[in-house]
This record gives sequence, C-alpha cells and structure tokens, in this order.
Amino acid sequence: MKQKESQASSPSIHHATSQPSKQAIIPPIAQSDTRTDRSFDAIADHFEKKVYGGLKGDIRLAVLRRDIFIYCTQMSQMLGRPLRILDVGAGLAQIAIELAAQGHKLVINDISANMLEKAQANAESVEKDLDIRWYICPYQALEEKLASNTEKFDLIMCHALLEWLAEPAAVMDFFDKHLTEHGALSLCFYNPASFDYRNLIMGNFNLLDNTEYKADNKKSLTPNHPVAKEEVESWLKTHEYQTILASGLRVFHDYAPLKRGGHNDSDAVIRMELRYSQLEPYKWLGRYLHILATRQV
Repeated sequence: MKQKESQASSPSIHHATSQPSKQAIIPPIAQSDTRTDRSFDAIADHFEKKVYGGLKGDIRLAVLRRDIFIYCTQMSQMLGRPLRILDVGAGLAQIAIELAAQGHKLVINDISANMLEKAQANAESVEKDLDIRWYICPYQALEEKLASNTEKFDLIMCHALLEWLAEPAAVMDFFDKHLTEHGALSLCFYNPASFDYRNLIMGNFNLLDNTEYKADNKKSLTPNHPVAKEEVESWLKTHEYQTILASGLRVFHDYAPLKRGGHNDSDAVIRMELRYSQLEPYKWLGRYLHILATRQV
C-alpha cells in the first residue's frame, strides 16, 4: 500500500506496511548472534524512563541542543529559509520536535510505533501545527518514500541508532542520497570505550575478561555491537564528509560512584558537562559521542 505523507496536524502516524495494527516487534539479540535492526517497541516506557527520566537524559539533551541549535541557526540564516531536517531512528524525537517549534520542516522516522506515538503526543503538547511528517518504518523503507520525489535535507540527524543496526555502515549510502550538497550530518552514538572505562573504575574485571559477555537486550540499553569512534570516522572519510564538531555526552557523570560536592547540584553537573564535552581528552570519555559533519562534494 502506498503511504501518504501526513502533517503533524493529522492525528494519525503512517506505517510503512499495509497492516493497520502496530508494527511487529523485532526480537532482540539473544541466544544466536544473528543481528537484526533493533526496535524498542516492547520497552518504550522503560526506554523513556531509563534514558530521559533523570539527569542522564538532561545532560544528553543539553549537549545536543547546544551543538545542533547553534549550527541550525547559522545555516538557516545563510540560506534565508527554514531548514529541511530528517531525524532517522528518532525515538522520542525531543530535539527534532524542538527544531520544528523553531520553524524548521521535519520528517521524523522510527521503526517503533510506540516510540513515535509518544513523540507525537509530545509534539502536540508543544504546538498543534508543527510542520512534521511522521513515518513508522525501518530507515530502509523510508528511503523508497523519500526517493519518490528525490527529497533531500539540509540536516540529517541519526542519534543512538548506529549501535542498533545490523549493518550500520550501510546507512551512510542512505545519507549520501538524501543530504543536500552542503548539508550536515549529526551522528550521536554509543562509545564502546566508555563501557571498558566505567567497568575498570567499578572493578568489574571479570566482566571485562569475559570475551563472550553480552547484555540482555530484552531490557538492557547497553548495545552488544557498538561502533567505535575510529570506525565512524573512517566511514565519514570514505564518504567525503568533514567533521566540524565533536562532543562527548556524559564525560564524567557516569564515572562518579560517590556523589559529593558539585555532584549534588544538577545544574552544576550540566554546566560542567557542557564545558568539558568539547575539550580534549575528556570528550572522548563520553558515554556517547556526537559528531557533526558536512559533505565535501
């Protein structure tokens, strides 16, 4: 069934299949090591609480807001118009919704119906007539819809998705097709070095010695197949992108088992996280890394 585009003023979210019911849950990585694109449909409430229910989420959003909003303002002024922005694997889509509230035109996508229903409810609580189109489908299906009118975007955001894709490097071809000539790519991804560092601090040496260790991804939000910074940088180089900004998200907060002094003041924690998020060598210790890159074509 051919999917129609919808505006945020419509109460419905469009699916990529002909089934009227919610999209089937993709099984997590379990006994076998067969990799599939991960959906958080079954644990959307847990995801919302775990990722954004406290200071960790506040830090994450604070860093992304600073990095992305400043750049979008500058790009919009240069172009003399609102930006066309795509958020791939958007989850709860907080940053995308805020950009729409600033007047930009958004396409928001995720594989999970439950996640996007939460995102749309949030968008409607912000403003009723935001310029947003919503698509529930894997990004591979989204490509067919956008290619029908060769739609391109000034900014493509892909946050906390790479580590949950079966073939993460393949998404770079999608970006190439749908980014404008001088568009920007915002990649935020789990930093595998932070896993080792945190467990070193916690003394979990047995876990680090266990080469067969895998998180229980029925509920765990720790990816079993993260991509390293060097790997992402190699993709960007191969596809002729130039990094213009790199930040660490949660460069110290997660490593402090004893909360004392300034750790008791959440505003102070965010202020210091923002300060050190772009400084060497601290930014490379972030639990997540954010890279903003532009195409060189």
